[in-house]
Amino acid sequence: MKSTMNIMVVDDEKIVRESFLHWFRKIGHHVEAAASGTEALSRLTRAPFDLMFVDIKMPEMDGIELLEKIKSDYPDTAVVIITAYGSIEPAIKAMQIGAADYLLKPFKPEQLTLVLEKICQQKHMSREYQYLKGRLEKMTRFDNIIGRSGAMEEVFGLILEVAQSDSAVLLLGETGTGKELVAKAIHAKSSRAHHPFIAINCGAIPDTLLSSELFGHQKGAFTGATQTRKGFLEVVSGGTLFLDEIGEISPKMQIDLLRVLEEKKISRVGSSQTIDVDFRLISATRRNLVEETSAGNFRQDFFYRVNVIEIKVPPLRDRKEDIPLLVEHFLDKYSQETNKQVDSISGYAREQLIHYDWPGNVRELENAIERAVVLSKSRTLDIQDFAFLKPAHSDYREPEGRSLLEIEKDHISKILTESEGNVTRAAKILGINRVTLHKKIKRYELKH
Repeated sequence: MKSTMNIMVVDDEKIVRESFLHWFRKIGHHVEAAASGTEALSRLTRAPFDLMFVDIKMPEMDGIELLEKIKSDYPDTAVVIITAYGSIEPAIKAMQIGAADYLLKPFKPEQLTLVLEKICQQKHMSREYQYLKGRLEKMTRFDNIIGRSGAMEEVFGLILEVAQSDSAVLLLGETGTGKELVAKAIHAKSSRAHHPFIAINCGAIPDTLLSSELFGHQKGAFTGATQTRKGFLEVVSGGTLFLDEIGEISPKMQIDLLRVLEEKKISRVGSSQTIDVDFRLISATRRNLVEETSAGNFRQDFFYRVNVIEIKVPPLRDRKEDIPLLVEHFLDKYSQETNKQVDSISGYAREQLIHYDWPGNVRELENAIERAVVLSKSRTLDIQDFAFLKPAHSDYREPEGRSLLEIEKDHISKILTESEGNVTRAAKILGINRVTLHKKIKRYELKH
């Protein structure tokens, strides 16, 4: 089944533009023409094009310059370079920058058709790749938790196991590891999935207010209680209550919650009437509750009640193989949210992120990607976009006394040498596109 393509022809010769218009309209495609690179860029801002035929020799802006701008700002647009017979070198350079193909003048309509079929096939393969990439991404996700490391596979297995019971779960892990996501996944896989999931950060609420939030209160129970209010223990009925940072609550609150867990009844503040409650408790903490219990800061009977099943959520430094997946996920997320075309990360920058220690774990990584995307002036995030990361938390060490630019220059030079000057191959190894690599080669005056 043939699909209609949006095509633009850019050539300063009117007869060439008219020939293209006639032929492509005849075979059922939508086609427009531009007499210069400036006019072509103006049209691109108004509507996307699947394919552009660009003459390499034009006044003001030549085809190579236009190609670089298109590949930088409209990477999904395929470009075919038109050049005169005998001027093959510029066409080869265009292919290195990112042109899909080239045509030698004069050419026959049949040649246009062959080029068009080739581009259609390439676009079909690209869409298929994106589809498969999406499938792979789904395979590396578990209820919005991203990872395929052994450590996370173990967590995923535990989630499925504990979801089938109603026992209390204690999630252990550092700040930013994703303990709430694990709690939500347990709830989503359980028989309580169609009932509420309520999360409360115990460390962020004063003890007196926490009591009112959990148990509710009667009108007039205290100053400011102008009406009766249900507490979260009542509202969550049938669902799951997630108490984050449970190690922060006071001994009195521990006693009150222990009684609820044993009796399944509550009384609102200011009322003696009991109310039946039904919920599953999932708790989380970054503290060592065994040590807190030994020190007398955490009640032992309450500890045993909340710690029926224990799941340790690993820190990011213990699952570094998940970092590239997380980087791609957050890169896609924030490029869409900020409406910026920042869609790749250099291999050098990726290595830096993999070797960084991430004391703030996944939350810190997400923050770093968001910041880099917002401030980036390029489509590709590079090592300088993450200069704000503190090297004290990294096992990634640069040689002393050298700037990042010097190190990058040497690294690019080394890869170009290993690739025998093949820019396409070098760009692939470096994790950047050819346009970006050409700019860096020019900036550093490298030979290739």
